[in-house]
Amino acid sequence: MAVEFRPRRIRTVAVISAVFLVAVFSVVGWLLTDTPTGVIFRTSDQIAMVVLGVLLACGVLLLARPRVRADEIGVEVRNVVTARRFTWSEVLHVSFPDGASWARLELPDDEYVSIMAIQAVDRDRAVAAVRALRDLHRAATG
Repeated sequence: MAVEFRPRRIRTVAVISAVFLVAVFSVVGWLLTDTPTGVIFRTSDQIAMVVLGVLLACGVLLLARPRVRADEIGVEVRNVVTARRFTWSEVLHVSFPDGASWARLELPDDEYVSIMAIQAVDRDRAVAAVRALRDLHRAATG
């Protein structure tokens, strides 16, 4: 049984924020004209303002990227920038410490990997995701 989880609320906020950023920077770019102070904005300045908004929006959309996929063999954790795959034998257990923002995989030698796809703000979905990962881990490790 394979499972996949993605954060819900942060994805919604990231998409809305990205659209807002592009809209605001586009309006500001469109409104850039000659000013009474003598500053002259050219078409390249207006285009640069829109491009800056798109770049910032892309940065915000990176927050919507986290995902965790797990099956009988192991688990793949994709956070904002990196992605790593672990077999269940490498994982000691799946935890969600009190006060933590997201779940994590506990590894040997007191190491851990954060699972940004399972976030505390998703409440019941986060609980269900941690339980599903724990069930797969238990089934794989005995």
